[in-house]
Amino acid sequence: MDIFLVAVASLLAGFVDAIVGGGGLILLPALFAVYPTAVPATLLGVNKGSSVWGTAAATWSYTRRVQLRWGPLAAGAVLALAGSFAGAWLVTRVSPDFLRRILPVVLLAVFLYTLWRKDLGQYHKPRLHGVAEIGAVGVLGLVVGFYDGFFGPGTGSFFVFLLVRWLGYDFLHASASAKLLNTASNLAALSLFAWTGHVWWHVVAVTAVANVLGSLLGTRLALKHGAGFVRVFFMLVVGALLLKTGWSAYA
Repeated sequence: MDIFLVAVASLLAGFVDAIVGGGGLILLPALFAVYPTAVPATLLGVNKGSSVWGTAAATWSYTRRVQLRWGPLAAGAVLALAGSFAGAWLVTRVSPDFLRRILPVVLLAVFLYTLWRKDLGQYHKPRLHGVAEIGAVGVLGLVVGFYDGFFGPGTGSFFVFLLVRWLGYDFLHASASAKLLNTASNLAALSLFAWTGHVWWHVVAVTAVANVLGSLLGTRLALKHGAGFVRVFFMLVVGALLLKTGWSAYA
C-alpha cells in the first residue's frame, strides 16, 4: 500500500511539474507522510530519482512541438548541473533552514507581480540574443540550479518565471525550456544523493515510471492549450507553494 500511495503522488507530481514545475509540492510531503522515520536526505534522493525521469520525458515531448533555443539552454543546463551539485554538497554541511522564512516572501512577490502583469508571458518575444542570451541563461541555470540542490521547493516555477520575466519567453516556451534546465539540476542532485547512499532504488523504480506517465499527460495538456493555460496553472502552483511554505515557516 505504501508504494502505491507514493506512486500515485509521483504521477500527480509529474503531471504538475511538466506543465509549470512544482511537482515536489506533491511528492515530497507524500514521501515524508508515508515514511516518517526515514532519513530526510533519503527521501530527497527518492524525489530526485523520480522527478529526473519525468522532467527528461517532458523535455523530449516539448522538443517535438516547441522550438527551443538550444545554444543558450545547453550552457544553462551545464551550469545548472554544476550549481545543483554544489548546492547539494553544501546542504550536507550547512542547514538550509534560513531559506524557509525567506521563500514565502519571494513566492508572494512572484505571485503578485504575475497577477499584476496581465500580459506577462502571453507572447514569445526573446529580449536577448547571441552571447547575451547565453550568458543570461547560464547565470539563471547556475543560480537556480544551486538553489535546487541546496533547498529545492519551487525550482521549476522559478525557472519558468525568470525565463518569462528576464528573457521575454512566453509561458509555453519558458516551461519547455525550464524542463531541460531542471533535468540537469535534478541529475546533479541525484548523483550526489546516490553517491552518499541516500536513494531507495526499489522505490524509485516504481515512482519514476509513475512520474513519467504523469509528465507525458501534463505536457500534452500544456501543448494543447498553450501559454494562457500554462500561465493560469503557474499562478495556481505558485499560490499553493506560497501557502505550503508560509505555513511551514511561520505556523
